[in-house]
Amino acid sequence: MTAIRDNKARNRFELDVGGSTAFANYRRAGDRVIITHTETPPALRGRGIASELVKGALALIRADGMKVVAGCSFVVDYLERHPDYADLTG
Repeated sequence: MTAIRDNKARNRFELDVGGSTAFANYRRAGDRVIITHTETPPALRGRGIASELVKGALALIRADGMKVVAGCSFVVDYLERHPDYADLTG
């Protein structure tokens, strides 16, 4: 799996897998990153790609000293299943 990148020009985190790109759109508001939508290409679904993408995005957000706001149901569910990211939602 390749590294997650922050495509600031498109306001999204990206993960390339097998010639396709999974992504999580976001917008910034002060010290918060609001993830508004995650999308995994149909051919990649069911393989944990979206979870890997969100995990990497959260690591980048943490490294930047920012907080996250879950603006899509996938990220809400991910954060509920991974309480080790609670420091990012405060």
